[in-house]
Amino acid sequence: MARKYFGTDGIRGEVGEGPITPDFMLKLGWAAGRVLVDRFSGPNLILIGKDTRISGYMFESALQAGLINAGVDVGLLGPMPTPGIAYLTRTFQAQAGIVISASHNSYVDNGIKFFSSNGSKLPDDIEEMIEAQLDQPMVTAERLGKARRIDDAAGRYVEFCKGTMPWGFSLQGVQIVVDCANGATYHIAPSVFSELGAKVIPLAAEPNGTNINRSCGSTKPEALKERVQELGADLGIAFDGDGDRLVMVDHRGEIVDGDELLYVIASYQQQYGGGCDGVVGTLMSNLGLELGLKDLGVPFARANVGDRYVIETMRQKGWALGGESSGHIICSNVTTTGDGIVSALQVLMALSTFGASLHDVKKGMRKTPQTMINVRMGRKVDFTQDEAIQSAVASVEDRLGNTGRVLLRPSGTEPLVRVMVEGQDKQQVKELAQELAAVVEAALN
Repeated sequence: MARKYFGTDGIRGEVGEGPITPDFMLKLGWAAGRVLVDRFSGPNLILIGKDTRISGYMFESALQAGLINAGVDVGLLGPMPTPGIAYLTRTFQAQAGIVISASHNSYVDNGIKFFSSNGSKLPDDIEEMIEAQLDQPMVTAERLGKARRIDDAAGRYVEFCKGTMPWGFSLQGVQIVVDCANGATYHIAPSVFSELGAKVIPLAAEPNGTNINRSCGSTKPEALKERVQELGADLGIAFDGDGDRLVMVDHRGEIVDGDELLYVIASYQQQYGGGCDGVVGTLMSNLGLELGLKDLGVPFARANVGDRYVIETMRQKGWALGGESSGHIICSNVTTTGDGIVSALQVLMALSTFGASLHDVKKGMRKTPQTMINVRMGRKVDFTQDEAIQSAVASVEDRLGNTGRVLLRPSGTEPLVRVMVEGQDKQQVKELAQELAAVVEAALN
């Protein structure tokens, strides 16, 4: 259940799943209610929040009805960033929080994910219990639940975000363009930064149900770049549709991705925050991040792609900082999940302490050239057993030496294999990626 289910023009499941309809959401609400109410202590309450896409109204009503039928009380949060729902689930000591969102996808998609009572992803065994319950006939509980709208949800989360900063922290004199992707942060992020003293210029903060992530947000920051340069702003911040990831733009209009933001936060922690125990990235994290952290004396580890795997590795190592190139950053010393607003504040605190611009601080990390080619998969192949692919990988690695790396990774949502080559020479990296992709394509098709 922690994995997302997406729908397009009438709703479909993720790869390998069946169609998702309002009827399915009704049954899912009932199944989740039956399982969760029996296994978590605290109030008999489950929270529902959503982003701004128009289908969220339909799914919210269906989930609400299913939960009430299972005897669960429902707290309706309205449009809220995903990390805000995680925070409020903890605050209200609810059994769970449900997010209705398809993150950075377009408005025609939608999906769900769950948070447990402590604001983290549901354990695998609970997910499996909910899935098993879906196969059972829906039975109305003896005591039906009730629903109520939590009117101060946004204000509570604004105060939480501000509270992650030290007493007296101020953004006075800082001009920030804030791109809300016409998504869940539209009524929250501008308030957080302006209440801390910044001059905020909102961008893409007028959602209409269908414009979420459309030519805006962290996946399409071109409009943000133009606005920052046009106004001469100090920097720009772009969130995705559900607010759990971000990218920034410095005063020169250069995009600063998740790897570079992780470096900025780690630099601050290492020099002024009592030290940084280590940083967890992913298999896709730029080699420049690893090398930059090494220069700082900060350990680095790679996890599989996905915030779940990043968080698992952080817990295993006892580290408090991790994230992905996409801008999904986890600062577990202040919150339980990836949070775009909280991560942005961590970067702003670093810049304030350094007394330097984002452009200057990020220069401590030099990104290495990276080329990724998506190869469509005609048939499933075990890369570790295919001699042609392994021979080609070995050849590329040999030519890169110790200055680069190769990664082959099947997509989790599409019939694609991502072929990535990284190294010091941009032209060489491009040529080697094309060469390897040709071998992989021949093997897969």
